[in-house]
Amino acid sequence: MIKRRSLWALPMLGMPALARAQSWPSRPVRIVLAYPPGGSTDVLARTLAAALQEALPGSAFVVDNRPGGAAVVGTHAVAQAAADGYTLALGNNQTHAANAAMLPSLPFDPITDFAPIAKLATVHHALVVPVSGAKTLAELAAKGRNGGKVTYASSGAGSASHVIAETFARRERLDATHVPYRGGAQATTDTIAGTVDFFVSTWPQVVALVREGRLRALGIGAPARLPEAPDVPTFAELNAIDLAVDAWFGLWAPARTAPEIITRLSDALLGILAEPAMRERLQGQGFVAAPMASAPFGEFQKAELARWRALVELTGIKLSG
Repeated sequence: MIKRRSLWALPMLGMPALARAQSWPSRPVRIVLAYPPGGSTDVLARTLAAALQEALPGSAFVVDNRPGGAAVVGTHAVAQAAADGYTLALGNNQTHAANAAMLPSLPFDPITDFAPIAKLATVHHALVVPVSGAKTLAELAAKGRNGGKVTYASSGAGSASHVIAETFARRERLDATHVPYRGGAQATTDTIAGTVDFFVSTWPQVVALVREGRLRALGIGAPARLPEAPDVPTFAELNAIDLAVDAWFGLWAPARTAPEIITRLSDALLGILAEPAMRERLQGQGFVAAPMASAPFGEFQKAELARWRALVELTGIKLSG
C-alpha cells in the first residue's frame, strides 16, 4: 500500500511549479536594463515590452533602467533576483559575454547565474563623426597620426562601441583618447557637438541623425550598403572588415526559473519576432530581428563568450572592478 501511494504521488511532485507557471504572470514583470534611457537597448526593450503585453493577455511588462558599473549593476541585480519570472534582464554582448572577459572580479557568472530565454535581434555598428569633422575614414586616421591626436566616445567602458573603436585606433596606430559615457545618448549628443572626433555607435542610435544630416557616417559594419543610407560605405569596402562586429541582444531570467515560464516567454517572443510588421518596425529602428529559442541561444552565448575573449585579448582592454 505504501509503495502504491508513493507511485500515485509521483506525478504530483511537479504540480507546484506547473501551477506557478500557469498563473504567471499575476503581477507586473520587470525588464531590467543595465543602461540609461535613450539607447539602443532601451528602444528594443520598450518595443518588445509593449508587444509582450499584447501577446500575453492580462500581463504587464515594465522597463527598469539601472545603469552603472560598465553595465554590471543592473545585470547583477537580475542575477540576485528571485527566480519567479518577475525580474528579467534584457542585455547584450557586453552584459553577457564581453564583461566576463574584461572584468577580473565580475560578481556573477553570465552563463550559470542566468537562464537564457531568447535571442532577440542584432544591430550593425557605424563609425560617425560631427558634420564638421573628417569626411572619410582615411582622413580621420590621418588626423591621429604624426603628432596629431583624436578623441573617441563610447557608450561605456567595455562595450562593443569601445572595443571596435579601440581596434580601429590600434590598427591605424592612432594617438587616441577614449571618452566613455554611461550609454549612447550622451555620447551621440557630444559627437554632434564636436566634443569628440568620432563615435562607434549602434546604427539604431544614429540612423535618424545621419538621415537628417546632423551626423556623418564614415562606415558601417553591414554586409552591404543599407537602403536608408546608400552613401555610407561598408567597412568591407574600406578594407576594415575587422571593424564589422555586430551587437546582439537577448532576454534572460535568473537561473532556476521554472522551465515552463522560460518556454512561455520564449514562444511568445519567437512569435512576436516572426511577425512581418514587427520585423519591419525593428528594421526601421535599425535592428535586424534574429530570434533564437532558449536552448540554441544558450549555446550561442557560450560561443560568443569565447569570441569576445579573443577580441578583448586583441585590443588589450581590461576594466577595473
